[in-house]
Amino acid sequence: MLFALICKDKPGSLQLRVDTRPAHAAFLEGLIGEGRLAFAGPFLGADGKPDGSLVMIEAPDMAAAQALAAADPYARAGLFKSVEIRAWNWVFQKPAGA
Repeated sequence: MLFALICKDKPGSLQLRVDTRPAHAAFLEGLIGEGRLAFAGPFLGADGKPDGSLVMIEAPDMAAAQALAAADPYARAGLFKSVEIRAWNWVFQKPAGA
């Protein structure tokens, strides 16, 4: 089952995001290797700078999705003001093999 992790950064936390990005990218690369990441990327504020994240993961249930969300280095570093986790159904423009 797919889950959307909709993450909003704490105000004024851009430097924390920049500092933590290498660990976050390595975490996502690990999820790719395990076949658990569908896609991911930052939300951008009006100034064009990242202010949150959208991470689409494959997990068997909500508890597993919550555990993955909590394991993200961004979450562990305290970057996020909020994280909403929603089950999601990919209907249109789904890549072959996804």
